Amino acid sequence: MRFLHKLYCAAVDIAFNRSPIKMASQKKTPLSFEILAECQTTKARTGRMTLVHHHVDTPVFMPVGTQGTLKGLLPQQLEQLDCQIILGNTYHLGNRPGADILRKAGGLHKFMNWKRALLTDSGGFQMVSLLELAEITEEGVKFKSPYNESECMLTPEHSIQIQNAIGADIIMQLDDVVKSTLTGPRVEEAMHRTIRWMDRCLSAHERPSEQSIFPIVQGGLNPELRAECARQLTKREVNGFAVGGLSGGESKDEFWRMVHLSTDILPKNKPRYLMGVGFAVDLIVCCALGIDMFDCVFPTRTARFGCGLVKTGQLNLKQAQYKKDLRPIDETCDCMTCKTYTRAYLHHIATVETISCHLLTVHNIAFQMRLMRDIRNSIKEQRFSKFVQNYMLTVYPDKDYPTWIINALKAVNISLL
Repeated sequence: MRFLHKLYCAAVDIAFNRSPIKMASQKKTPLSFEILAECQTTKARTGRMTLVHHHVDTPVFMPVGTQGTLKGLLPQQLEQLDCQIILGNTYHLGNRPGADILRKAGGLHKFMNWKRALLTDSGGFQMVSLLELAEITEEGVKFKSPYNESECMLTPEHSIQIQNAIGADIIMQLDDVVKSTLTGPRVEEAMHRTIRWMDRCLSAHERPSEQSIFPIVQGGLNPELRAECARQLTKREVNGFAVGGLSGGESKDEFWRMVHLSTDILPKNKPRYLMGVGFAVDLIVCCALGIDMFDCVFPTRTARFGCGLVKTGQLNLKQAQYKKDLRPIDETCDCMTCKTYTRAYLHHIATVETISCHLLTVHNIAFQMRLMRDIRNSIKEQRFSKFVQNYMLTVYPDKDYPTWIINALKAVNISLL
């Protein structure tokens, strides 16, 4: 009878053209990643992530909207700037407005009227940034709220519950984060705990068909620990990976080596996200090292201090030299700020009028979006190495390249001009 039942089921499958193999291939996934082109010289690649709310072209820079808003910009303006994905922060959103309100609102997308992709950080970084308010144990992290002095226990399970309520397309595991410059047994403890917490996050995840959890590679600046963490995490069934615990004060030479090591181990067919990196030179080098996703508060934060991004670095428009300068921030930029306002006007209002934050943020996000677009196009057209050489020559016209950049690019077969 059991044989006849199997035969009957197989006949039905064939009749309705739904073989078991085909059905498996049609299984819904909240993230698919297609590599469109690879650099023949470096580890750089360009691809497309297809998420529930929107597609994302990679390599991508993701602006940070910690509280569910990018300071100074409307969501619609971000769309106009061709921003496909932004960040929110679980710790802060979990405190204000709280998971209940976000759940009732239908998630952060609806709450903030953002129709494109979202990624949420798990709150782990606050172990470092708010360390005086935190106590870390195997259970989780006990925080004292910076808002009202109340205590909150953020466990891996609670972090995922909040992120399930937020509804971001990509959510991060809660990891045990230590300062990047720390050495000794605490680094190893944090690395192993991060792996254990990843398994607890996967068990707690209630929306796996809509949200992808990324594990985070930790291990400090210890190559053996970081390699072991990456190898262990790749045994988990996930749709992408993050590299964390860097860009926190360590030397640039140590920084790039940990990125290079991590991308050598992480699978090629899944996106790789380097957390907390946003300077243009760093983005270019790390794309060459095989990273697909980046985030940083830098472009928006520096705008609030009156600075506009240009290829050579940034212009501090508060400086007196711009008082009579009637050029735009960047004559090659087609953003609304550069098409409409001069450096002299921005100097007049920088850090004084709130509109200056808005205008400079528009430009700085436009700068980041164009940089990533140029990187993607150069990879597609097999001229990425030349793009890197020319960009570094623009930043360092006297060819006084920092040693770390020379070494990092040499590791992926690029020699600077």
